[in-house]
Amino acid sequence: MITAGEGKYMVWLKRQDLDRGLVLMLGGGERSHIGGAAYVTSEGEEDTMAMDGHRDLEVLLPLARAACGKYNVPVLATGGVHVENATEEEIRILVNNCRELIKCI
Repeated sequence: MITAGEGKYMVWLKRQDLDRGLVLMLGGGERSHIGGAAYVTSEGEEDTMAMDGHRDLEVLLPLARAACGKYNVPVLATGGVHVENATEEEIRILVNNCRELIKCI
């Protein structure tokens, strides 16, 4: 598991290698949840699913793209990060912390 950020802004990423593929699970903030899923194939196909009212795809899709590009296998990234009544500044902090995880994939 890799992490970025501190306190209620800490996010984490767990990785599960499959025989042919990779699953990434994102969580953190005050409460982890499933806010969406992003699937990327090594052929460049993409599919996403977002839960109403959640913005988690903003980070899930870049995570899946980065891992797919690095390992050249299909990648499914799922999960979500939640901070209750988050301000735009708090969302920016969380998104930036999630982007830090991309560097560690």
